[in-house]
Amino acid sequence: MSEAVFTVRALSKVYRTGTVEVHALRGVDVTIGAGELVVLLGPSGSGKSTLLNILGGLDRATSGTVLFRGLDITGLDDRGLTQYRREHVGFVFQFYNLVPSLTARENVALVTEIADDPMRPEEALERVGLAGRMDHFPAELSGGEQQRVAIARAIAKRPGVLLCDEPTGALDSRTGVLVLETLETANRELGTTTVIITHNAAIRDMAHTVISFADGRISDIGSNAARKRPAEISW
Repeated sequence: MSEAVFTVRALSKVYRTGTVEVHALRGVDVTIGAGELVVLLGPSGSGKSTLLNILGGLDRATSGTVLFRGLDITGLDDRGLTQYRREHVGFVFQFYNLVPSLTARENVALVTEIADDPMRPEEALERVGLAGRMDHFPAELSGGEQQRVAIARAIAKRPGVLLCDEPTGALDSRTGVLVLETLETANRELGTTTVIITHNAAIRDMAHTVISFADGRISDIGSNAARKRPAEISW
């Protein structure tokens, strides 16, 4: 059993709007091991993104605890959460959030300039297969290439954890496979614990662990004895 990176216990999140309460998470318990590639599955509103945002220090729990390598991140103040995100977490979202006026190299450098032990931007872009596109602007890149720049930016600070919210959601299947290959390579070669939210059930086949959500609760946790490579996945 690998070392626990995240230990989540009795985690709940309630959003309040006036007198209306929405229970996004209802007492979630889960452990995510070091170096795992984990896929979170479930319909919209089932709690996947809420969990991811709390793991990443972007949102706060209403109750319960999240330990990151023994550190209780649910007890951190704003400054502590900012430091946690900066030092330990890389994010990849459905939409690439690149700065249009900066080249691919410059977009990655935004992160490497503030990280403690970063890769060179060139190395990060080479790792995602964009060695020949470093000086192109986002408008000159395809959707898949822009997402790979976003992944390069996320891994360039050598995070312990990579959190991905629908990273293939805006892409066609062929391009999506290229992006999944990039994430799988980062997980395998860098040992980065990787959590991927997806609506696409086929992607579960590439995971070490698959966590299914329904109505704010974990409905099932499974594993793959024989994982598929992204190129073997179709949807």
